Order: sequence, then C-alpha cells, then structure tokens
Amino acid sequence: MHNPLAQRARALHLASMQSENPFVADFVKMMNSAAGTLAGMGREAREGARERVKEFMGDMDFVSREEFEAVKEMAATARAESEALRARIEALEAKLTPPL
Repeated sequence: MHNPLAQRARALHLASMQSENPFVADFVKMMNSAAGTLAGMGREAREGARERVKEFMGDMDFVSREEFEAVKEMAATARAESEALRARIEALEAKLTPPL
C-alpha cells in the first residue's frame, strides 16, 4: 500500500524540479505563446472572412424579404385588377356585338 503523504511529497518535488528547470520553463512559455498566437490568428482569419463576405454580398443586388413581399403583393393586386378589367371588357364587347 502506498503512503498518500509520500506520494504528495514526491509530486511536489517533481513539480518544483520542473519549474526550476529553465529548459522546461522556457518550453512551457513558448507553447503558451504559440497557443495564444494561433488563437489570435484564428480570430483574425474569421473576422477577415466575415468582412470579405459582407463586401461581396454588398456588391450584389439583393433585396430584403420585406421588399420582396411588397412587390409580390403588388403583382398579385395587379393580376387581380387585370382579370377584373378583362371581364368588364368582355362584357362590354358582348353588349356591343350583335348576336349572329
């Protein structure tokens, strides 16, 4: 059976040896710095891509959903009015044209 107190002392000793070793400390600092740099590069890449997409979409002639719905409603109203006018014209022509 292992002594928990001895295991704790050994872990503390190993940790203090690692922190005193300049190579390990420098390596850990370098890895932390590299991780931070990579994270920053990822954020910058995402932001750059987002800006390029916004610019690309801004150059295109897109309409908003509200504009589309308004034009769609106008077209439906115009179609209904056209059909009503066609029916009136046909009725007037029928009155003017004598039966054969």
